[in-house]
Amino acid sequence: MSPLLWALIALPLGSGTALAVLGRRADRVAPGTAVAASAATLGLAGAAAVIRPEAAAPLLDGLPVRLAVDGPSGPVAVATATVTLAVLVFSSRGNGPGAARARFSGLMLLFSGAMLTTVTADTLPVLLMAWELMGATSWALIGYWWREPARVRAAGTAFLTTRAADLGLYIAAGAALAGGAAGGLDLDELPGTADPWLSVVTAGLIVAAFGKSAQLPFSFWLSRAMEGPAPVSALLHSATMAAAGAYLLLRTEPLLTASGWGGPAVARTGAVTAVLLGLVAVAQTDLKQLLAASTCAQAGFMVLAAGSGGVTGGTLQFLGHAAAKSLAFLVAGAWLTLLGTKALPGLRGAARHHRVAGAAFTVAALTLAGWPPLVLWGAKDLLLASALEHGAALYATGLAAAVVAAVYSAKALWYVWRPARGAAGEGGDSDAVPAGGAARAGGRALPAPASWSLAGLALACAALAVLAFEPARPAFGRLLGAGGEPVPHGWEMALSAALALAASAAVWRRAARPLPLPPAVTAWWGDWLRLEALARLLLVRPVLRLAGALAAFDDRVLGRAVRAAGPGALRAAGAAAALDARGPDRATAAAARGTLRLARATRRPAGGAGAGEEWLFDGLVRGVTSGARALGRLARRPQTGRLHQYLAQAVAAFAVLALALVLVAVR
Repeated sequence: MSPLLWALIALPLGSGTALAVLGRRADRVAPGTAVAASAATLGLAGAAAVIRPEAAAPLLDGLPVRLAVDGPSGPVAVATATVTLAVLVFSSRGNGPGAARARFSGLMLLFSGAMLTTVTADTLPVLLMAWELMGATSWALIGYWWREPARVRAAGTAFLTTRAADLGLYIAAGAALAGGAAGGLDLDELPGTADPWLSVVTAGLIVAAFGKSAQLPFSFWLSRAMEGPAPVSALLHSATMAAAGAYLLLRTEPLLTASGWGGPAVARTGAVTAVLLGLVAVAQTDLKQLLAASTCAQAGFMVLAAGSGGVTGGTLQFLGHAAAKSLAFLVAGAWLTLLGTKALPGLRGAARHHRVAGAAFTVAALTLAGWPPLVLWGAKDLLLASALEHGAALYATGLAAAVVAAVYSAKALWYVWRPARGAAGEGGDSDAVPAGGAARAGGRALPAPASWSLAGLALACAALAVLAFEPARPAFGRLLGAGGEPVPHGWEMALSAALALAASAAVWRRAARPLPLPPAVTAWWGDWLRLEALARLLLVRPVLRLAGALAAFDDRVLGRAVRAAGPGALRAAGAAAALDARGPDRATAAAARGTLRLARATRRPAGGAGAGEEWLFDGLVRGVTSGARALGRLARRPQTGRLHQYLAQAVAAFAVLALALVLVAVR
């Protein structure tokens, strides 16, 4: 047993739980504590990626509770810990949510710890527990400002959508047990599940992964997740929940291959999501919504890689996207704090007035656009080379998605670098608006820790590119356990680079003159393809109608039956009441009177020989009643009306129950 892996997940989970429980009492020390815990976690993740240990739970020998670092889990664990550290450092000095910092820091550490457990899970039960904790903490973080109903509703939409897809993981676990895989619930042994259960396991994992990574048709929940604080978006969209599904598909790529149909279905869904959600990003006028849609699109590339067997390219896409997207969201949050807006027209000139943030956002946007020599240029070429092995159509779709990525990235850059309307050189437009917040807030600077975080993430966007080329690429592939994957030709890399540069240049020239599309078309793309409305139409309304039909059945059928039996039932109840009054009632009264007479007969005079006994029994009764009152007061304390506290209590209760069941099973 290796204690390293248990320490890797116990440190963020334990420190996060402590901060969340202490609450406002720990607000002053929470930022520093969270940064220290995340830095130590990064050190443990780096050691685990090198040592690649395996660990079984102590006292649980024989049960499917194991952790391991193999395949893509090592680099992904390091990326998760790195982004968590960068986000918490950025938030430590005036860039966080402000109030209840201990609760915020604790939830962020729990969120990161859940992702690290997901990454290192070697069996389905461990994966399920981490998957559930990740969903619960994401709900609490998206609805962090719980006093605002709109944010709570958004958190509920995101939670219910992903929760519905998560049922696929339970179905997969049940099918794996039914199919009698050689390793039971081990992830590595799932491809050995017997038919037809193999297809059920594959389908369940795919649905759960698509839900977590906001692939079609689940993409709309990521739009609602934008109601959370900017640091939450930076962590959720980069290296944790929105990428967890794509990681799971990369981790279980042998299962997709073994099923026969899983790989092609996953690859095509990822490619289509990358194109369509990229176009949704192009249609956005809100920076955070643009970045959210781009998360779905960029995760689509990882899903495409998993389906086409490009584990090396998909993992590198994960790492590069984690750095670039966290960087972009942190800058967007800083601008929202400094300028009070996240609308693209209101951000005109923001990069000119905040040069550190502007330079960092430029690196992030160019990385997402696939510009050479940044990391996602090489990552996309690696995974597209695998896609080409499965057909020219899949390759062309992926290449089109890469062009769309360059379009929405260049659009965002155009807005933040153009001078604000009404400023010098920009006046005279018929649709000009007064100079935006960028000009008014230009004197404010980011705190030093925030600048360090941005600089480190920007450096990662460039440095990770070496993993796509010789001699680092073969070593990286061996680390992931991937071999024999196709390598992109020189013409493929030149073509993707030329298309990214050409698309960016075209957008830069035409951004001030948008395409004359009908308003209905623009609204459809801007509203995320109306996916949420479609889900309500196809799923929510039928469920509500079914509930209404059942209620009507209850009123019309069962209600009539009760009313028809009413007179007879009343007569029977009256007879039973009379019998009770004549028999048991009288017997009870007689017993009570006898008890009182016996008590008076046995009572000793005060101060007599029995005074000690009377005092003892009276004191015992008083002690019991006072204890009951104290327990009643404690029982009322959790009843605060706050849903996130109820959820935390339920999770803790289920955890204790699960531990008790496991200990009983061991004995």
